[in-house]
Amino acid sequence: MNLIAKYATICAVFAAGFLSASAQDADQGGSSSSSAIVRRSAGASRRGAAQDQQPGVTDRMRSHYSSESNVSDADRMWMRVIYRDLEVKNPKNAALYFPEEVIDGQENLFRILMRLLANNQVAAYEYLDGKEIFTDQYRLKVGDMLDRFHVMYTPAKGSTEKNPKYTIDESDVPANEVLSYYILEKWEFDSRTNKTRRVVEAICPVLHRSDDFGGDAVRYPMFWIKMNDIRPYLAQQYIFIDDDNNLPKYTYDDFFRLSMYDGDIYKTRNLTNRSMMQMFPDPDDRKRAQDSIQNRLDSFDKKLWVPSREEVIAARKAREAAEAAKAEAEASGADIQSRDEPAEAAEAQPAEKSVRKSARASRGKKSSGTTKAVKKKSRKEAKPKAPKSSSSSAVRSVRRRK
Repeated sequence: MNLIAKYATICAVFAAGFLSASAQDADQGGSSSSSAIVRRSAGASRRGAAQDQQPGVTDRMRSHYSSESNVSDADRMWMRVIYRDLEVKNPKNAALYFPEEVIDGQENLFRILMRLLANNQVAAYEYLDGKEIFTDQYRLKVGDMLDRFHVMYTPAKGSTEKNPKYTIDESDVPANEVLSYYILEKWEFDSRTNKTRRVVEAICPVLHRSDDFGGDAVRYPMFWIKMNDIRPYLAQQYIFIDDDNNLPKYTYDDFFRLSMYDGDIYKTRNLTNRSMMQMFPDPDDRKRAQDSIQNRLDSFDKKLWVPSREEVIAARKAREAAEAAKAEAEASGADIQSRDEPAEAAEAQPAEKSVRKSARASRGKKSSGTTKAVKKKSRKEAKPKAPKSSSSSAVRSVRRRK
């Protein structure tokens, strides 16, 4: 019994030690897990603070939008650079201007661009009139630009020389004077997809400002911004496209990516760096040249390939069907005309008879009148005939008769 009691005591001691060790391990594990959770929460809070500075935009999002539209030169087989003028008075471009003021988080394109520039979130480049170079050498200083166009601002909190930031009141943003935009458009033929695609590379707001004498408004191109830099922000702003649907279903990114805008071609990249107005001073000639360029762009990829057998057969059937429809229409028109001719002839017969009767009557009256006049004239002209004198017979003188 003593041995059994000792053995039980030893087992109890070992069990107690084992339980205490496991409890200590559990306490250490719990403390380590709690500290990891704290570190993760601290990291999440830091990331949240960074996102507060740039709401909803991450480095991964920027890289996604920048790489989505980049095509290597090896894949490009053809490219044409086009400059377009988007007037906000055009109903298709009205989404760029309205609303003029911020309403329920809705703001127009120029306010978004000014907010991004004031927070130093995107880079702007100088407008060089056809020689756009998007490098650090031509990067625009936002403060100089605001001074140039007389936009009131104050240095923002935390602004430094290397990272300048500005505070601009909503009433000081000249959104009502930006009445048009210039866009730099590239038409590229991608050999990977064998298709032509249309890409907006950069955008430039144009300020329309009149002088103090109230003359015609003068255009002032402000700056260029690369579309890839602002696409992550434009993808978050939903807009109204038309008045038929009062629910915003598209974003500014969709607006440019799907080519929902409408604008005239005011320039193409050429060796002499001349605009369409310089090349074609006459408005009619300029309009024809613009239409010709647009038609060539639209039909470029369609002229590259030889049609397949199925396409040739379909085109031939369509042509034959059109010719048959035309012949049937002509035949039906001739049939209708032939049916209408007897009725017209029947309607014309009484009229012809009446015309003939009237003509005969008029001829009869005229002939009777002429005969009467001839008879009267002959009666007047008829005189008694004088006796003929013969020169051969001698005439006796009455005076010598005794």
